[in-house]
Amino acid sequence: MRVVFINPEYPPIGGGAANACYHLAHILTQYGHQVAVLTAHFRQLPRYENQKGVHIWRIFSRRKRAERSGALEQGLFILSGLPALLRLVRQWRPQVLVAFFGAPSGILAWAVQRWVRLPYVVLLRGGDVPGFRPYDFRIYHQLIGPILRRVWRQAAAVVANSEGLRALAQRFDPTVPIRVIPNGVDPQRFTPPEQRVWNPPRLLFVGRVVYQKGLDVLLDALAGLSTPQPWHLTLVGDGPYRPTLEALAAERGLRERVTFAGWQPPERIPAFYRKANLFVFPSRDEGMPNAVLEAMASGLPIVATRIAGNEELVTPEVGVLVPKDDTAALRAALRDLLPDAASRQRLGAAARQRVRQHFTWEATARQYLALFHEVQ
Repeated sequence: MRVVFINPEYPPIGGGAANACYHLAHILTQYGHQVAVLTAHFRQLPRYENQKGVHIWRIFSRRKRAERSGALEQGLFILSGLPALLRLVRQWRPQVLVAFFGAPSGILAWAVQRWVRLPYVVLLRGGDVPGFRPYDFRIYHQLIGPILRRVWRQAAAVVANSEGLRALAQRFDPTVPIRVIPNGVDPQRFTPPEQRVWNPPRLLFVGRVVYQKGLDVLLDALAGLSTPQPWHLTLVGDGPYRPTLEALAAERGLRERVTFAGWQPPERIPAFYRKANLFVFPSRDEGMPNAVLEAMASGLPIVATRIAGNEELVTPEVGVLVPKDDTAALRAALRDLLPDAASRQRLGAAARQRVRQHFTWEATARQYLALFHEVQ
């Protein structure tokens, strides 16, 4: 089978969707399928690259930052992507297009159908679903809502990565059937250290540093935490909310206990998980967070918010879920776990076992492959 993935982010740029695209593309290639990726160019990255059999074409979008893109950059991705995708389709002759995000990628796949009759599948990731992160995307979703309905309704299939995201998508358009295929993780890449040190508590967060992630709530919870353990928090990631959080950490007297590690290349991320002994993820909204899967595969216990994605990953055997934006509940969960190294060790072992059984990229790729055969 010949498959073209359309995604404005692909490693080394982007976040969870980039990570998912990378693993699915490489696993399908290992299975003997032909895979191409149309993505955004960034700085000195090559315009074309053959990456262990995965053919990557990077197109003009004026992307400025590795970790995120804006509306202008996504608009340029559509404009430059349309002729590029038409050329790729005519030369490559794929049997299916796979669009990560309803916009901008889904719009590209939908537009190409005006010239080439070719089935496309839309993979919903979160920010492309109206109702997701209304504090950030309300106006954007109002503007693109009418075209999103067309994109979804003409797709051969629409897939969400969690039950919570599917429910949100169906509230927007109940006429479109939405399937669920969860994210995965590579348990060979994300592994526990041979001997993890469980004391003192070393907390870790990995992700974009934006309001969505609830890090302001985490800092407030930690500021009011009374515990004899000399805990330390490391925040891995970058984003526009970082200066606000740095000021908040200083204001709360946490400057010496919080490290802002900034954006890190993918190859350095596993080492942060191995050094930690508790993963905290106080996000306000998610599809299905790759960071939580990576932390679980790394043998870390989880304290996270009870939101879409987290609810399907974090059972009581592997961690604790608290209501989002609830500082007191988050502080109470941390107060219970930080002094209890034995419980953290037990939860971490169960977390790794859970992802190995249910959430590998190989299992996810097999579900997608069956879907692609179905719609071609």
